[in-house]
Amino acid sequence: MASAAVVFPSSLPKGASASVGPEMTALSGYMGAAGATPLPPNVAENAKHHVLDTLASMISGAQLGPGQAAQRFIRAHGGKGSCTIAGTRLTAAPVDAALANAELAQADETDDSHNESHSHPGCAVVPAALAAGEEFGIDGTRFLRAVTLGYDVGARVTIALFGTLGTFNPKSSLSTHAIAGTFGAAAAAACVAGLDARRMIWVLDYAAQQSSGVHAWQRDSEHIEKSFVLGGMPARNGVTAALIVQSGWTGIDDIFTGDDNFFQAYGPMAQPQRLIDGLGERYEIVETDIKKWTVGSPIQGALDAIDAIRIRRPFDASEVRAVTVRLAPPVATTVDNRNIPDICLQHIAAVMLLDKTVSFRAAHDVPRMKDPRVLEQRAKVTLVHDDELEKLLPVRVAIVEVTFTDGSRLSERVSSVRGTPRNPMSRSEVIAKARDLMDEVIGREKSERLIETVYAIESVKDIRNLRPLLQSRTA
Repeated sequence: MASAAVVFPSSLPKGASASVGPEMTALSGYMGAAGATPLPPNVAENAKHHVLDTLASMISGAQLGPGQAAQRFIRAHGGKGSCTIAGTRLTAAPVDAALANAELAQADETDDSHNESHSHPGCAVVPAALAAGEEFGIDGTRFLRAVTLGYDVGARVTIALFGTLGTFNPKSSLSTHAIAGTFGAAAAAACVAGLDARRMIWVLDYAAQQSSGVHAWQRDSEHIEKSFVLGGMPARNGVTAALIVQSGWTGIDDIFTGDDNFFQAYGPMAQPQRLIDGLGERYEIVETDIKKWTVGSPIQGALDAIDAIRIRRPFDASEVRAVTVRLAPPVATTVDNRNIPDICLQHIAAVMLLDKTVSFRAAHDVPRMKDPRVLEQRAKVTLVHDDELEKLLPVRVAIVEVTFTDGSRLSERVSSVRGTPRNPMSRSEVIAKARDLMDEVIGREKSERLIETVYAIESVKDIRNLRPLLQSRTA
């Protein structure tokens, strides 16, 4: 359902040259109006889910390696400022705060993901909106609209550039995550700053100039570089683009058309019209997954399947002889026998067999990867790279078969992972996950207050009021 207040400009933004194309005209006009445009109720509810989910990811990420690396950077080199660093008692200037919080948000593999654009919007967009929001002292309503805009813009750029996940060239070295994150963060921060359609053109220009990132991050064994490419760098770039334009910088009038434009550089087969397909009618934040389980996206379906089998037949790990998991090859490769617990399918499946669930703590327990009890269960797990399932992409299908010691078998096919748009999590499920992420860092009482505040964000007069709720209990 589209908001009645959404309008598309029929003419160029005031002062723009006649060389501005129709996509830029419509997109910049939409961006310039977003801060004052009411969201449909279902979109606002979804946006609150994603804000809470990302804030919780930031808070929990402060305890992990990438989050600790971000804190070391802030302590050593972070510019002076009063913007919050979640899960800590540190503050920094907006650009540094955006970088650090986004590094935290992607640290624990529990942030959201947008399947069609092959991106992780929340870990870049929400930290950028928060940092810019604290800089300008905006209210909660504008914050929510800015976040929603960031999801809209970032996702559409990579969809226009590369197409859907099913048609994206898996051999490309370009990181869709970084590109979508930079444009999304820039749009959110620019909306926070109150930039009009004319200046949104230049924000997009500077976002394009900063778009970067290659898939070499997949070789990073400590997850620090991955968090930077997917979260920290895009958030930093986006806030930078918004702040320099807000301070008076100008640029070219249409980075998407003309000589040496963005699409020529990154994707000659791009479809620029997809930048504005469904704009104001289809909100990408509604199309974005929230992970039920605090592990990598490709593992979600497998855990859903094991959970469903256990509901049909309760069992202990000792009753299992073998577990076979089938995933599409491009999906399976990401999680096949990795040395990081939360993105290793075989390890997480073993934990699921033993614990009958997977908590945040269990998913990030590195020493447990050498636990003999876990290794015993892990030996039962086989991951099959199924070519037939690749034909169904971008829908990620997981098929799990459990063979029991008595010779019986049960299988489960998951085509709609819990937390995806086709099988969305309820508010209570989102809250339960957030509590699991936050309670240990900021305490149960503060967690509850933050949850209540996010779901009543329209009543927040100054987004800076979130700061005490995001800070850790200790220094």
